[in-house]
Amino acid sequence: MPDTPGRDAVRLGGLRRFAVAITVLNLLGHTVLGFEQAWAHPFVALAAAYLTEALLEGVEARAARRPPRWRGGWQTRVDFFLSAHISGLAVAMLLYANARWMVVAFAASAAIASKALFRLPASRGARHFFNPSNLGITATLLLFPWVGIAQPYQFTEGLDRVGDWALPALIVCTGTFLNARFTHRLPLVAAWLGGFAAQAAVRHFALGAPLAAAWLPMTGVAFILFTFYMVTDPATTPSAPRAQVAFGLSVAAAYGALMVAHVVFGLFFALSLVCAARGAWAWLRVPAALPAPAQVPVGRIPAPALVGLRVPSPDAVLAEREP
Repeated sequence: MPDTPGRDAVRLGGLRRFAVAITVLNLLGHTVLGFEQAWAHPFVALAAAYLTEALLEGVEARAARRPPRWRGGWQTRVDFFLSAHISGLAVAMLLYANARWMVVAFAASAAIASKALFRLPASRGARHFFNPSNLGITATLLLFPWVGIAQPYQFTEGLDRVGDWALPALIVCTGTFLNARFTHRLPLVAAWLGGFAAQAAVRHFALGAPLAAAWLPMTGVAFILFTFYMVTDPATTPSAPRAQVAFGLSVAAAYGALMVAHVVFGLFFALSLVCAARGAWAWLRVPAALPAPAQVPVGRIPAPALVGLRVPSPDAVLAEREP
């Protein structure tokens, strides 16, 4: 779906609120909740994300002979780096690399670089199809096996019984509002949650997995954050409600398959696999949607035959719009 000024404003409003929310969560995490990563990690991740974003934008702007998108007032610069800000804090919050701060820097840079490396043609240049934060985490977990995911208990370690319920409830409420008002991804959220519960039940009845244990991840703050703030990334998920449902169910099915194969960190790997499959499918459909090479010499095609010719754009293929 092509971008419009109205959609740009909604997208920017969502990015600003996501950036504020994840900033507040990181500050509370290191001061109140019980984050066990070093204080240096979010700052290192932010520096790496900002630098990578600026470097890639500078290279692209020079190649296209246009000014960088950060040119302008301070508000323009802040808005330009919102995506990098979110990705940097996300990888710093969700990865646990002990004292190895370079690994956190790598994850943040990989997240931002993925937007330039994995693209599809779109109506306004190109469009990335991997969730940046998730891919940065996935690449780090694969390349550095000694790196793990942040301990799930750290999000509520410093809270009492009331806080154990209040924090998840607050995240659910704010996440629901943001996804209803700005990203319009509530069908995807519902499909993901339903699909996760369903795959757990299938593993229980078909393979004997304990049902309570299979459903247990849904009660954690990390799962709630993944549900409302990562799997719903509007830039790398479909827009049409039915396509959103298919996407959410696909991530849940991929997670179930990874669990059957005894693969750890299934949430992040499942989302990366589905994004890769969606991008590959879009690439396969783009050539099919374009006309075949002309069999008639140039200048021999009658002008009336070109009237009304419509070729689906790659952006429309990626957005999976409803007929």
